[in-house]
Amino acid sequence: MAHQLAALGVDIIEAGFPIASKGDLEAVLAVAKEVREVPIAALARARKDDILAAAEALKPAKYPRMHVFLATSDLHLSAKLHMTREQALEAIGSMVKLARNLVPEVEFSAEDAGRTEIEFLCKACQIAVDAGATILNLPDTVGYAVPEEYAAMFLKVREHLGDPEHIILSAHCHDDLGLAVANSLAAVRAGVRQIECTVNGIGERAGNAALEEVAVALAVRKESFGVATKLKLDELYKSSRLLTQITGALVAPNKAVVGANAFAHEAGIHQDGIIKNPLTYEIISPEAVGVPSRSLVLGKHSGRHALRMSLTELGYSPSDAELAECYRRVTTLADASKQVRARDLMTIAHEVMRRKAVPLASEAAPAV
Repeated sequence: MAHQLAALGVDIIEAGFPIASKGDLEAVLAVAKEVREVPIAALARARKDDILAAAEALKPAKYPRMHVFLATSDLHLSAKLHMTREQALEAIGSMVKLARNLVPEVEFSAEDAGRTEIEFLCKACQIAVDAGATILNLPDTVGYAVPEEYAAMFLKVREHLGDPEHIILSAHCHDDLGLAVANSLAAVRAGVRQIECTVNGIGERAGNAALEEVAVALAVRKESFGVATKLKLDELYKSSRLLTQITGALVAPNKAVVGANAFAHEAGIHQDGIIKNPLTYEIISPEAVGVPSRSLVLGKHSGRHALRMSLTELGYSPSDAELAECYRRVTTLADASKQVRARDLMTIAHEVMRRKAVPLASEAAPAV
């Protein structure tokens, strides 16, 4: 999967959380050894043992990054960490400094930033920068934010820090309210230049911002956002399929970009438009994101144009009357079974046209 992410062109791979288990540590080590062209990050809490474990796992990496995090919301500090704000600030400063002494690049995440009092969040970010962090990640850890609020948080932090050129702001959004991608894109408008996302939107609870959705949105609406990525969009579908095979976690058919129905058209009006010009109902071609081809689904909403095209592809050349009869049978079957498969259509065509098929090019008689 790491090699596929590299082929996709991601800027950095966060390979694991080494302190969590021996397996995670070994996974980060393996990725760091195998993947040389992409920076590799390891996750660590703002604790010495975590940071030492992450540094050990990153030793083989050509471009290592330590990702240190600590919760900053009052809720997390009191209920989970049993720390005061002052203790949290001290931990951020000392642990980011330790990490920076071990690796050349450090990212700091203020966990639950979206529910952190803004002045305290700004103070935490400043301390992290002063200690050596050059990437500041402000996560919507519980998927609570809405786009305008999330963007405003980044603008406030930028203003507080003086918008230094060497600091990269990063967004990390969860999808509990279905807003992870929308929040990530809003963050881009607010100056964020790193988005932490996942293939297929996989992740904790409802998941994270889906890489493929963010990437295609930025590509299709490039003039609107004014930024670009170096991602190879035609590797998106392959990446999605590989992750599905590895995890067994299937994506919904109506999943944007990589779902089975993302480039499938059933409505007759849509099919007619697609046949005449794909731009009528597709904002990006399937081939652009690595999907082999679009499909015209035969169902009760399909039109005669799509049916004729499907019959022609099967080698039949129906008359108008034969097409009308095929159409009647297709809609009757679709009412009962929702979708008409290729073998169903062949049966219908055979019955209506009594094997009256046009020979394929390879079977055609030679010209006289």
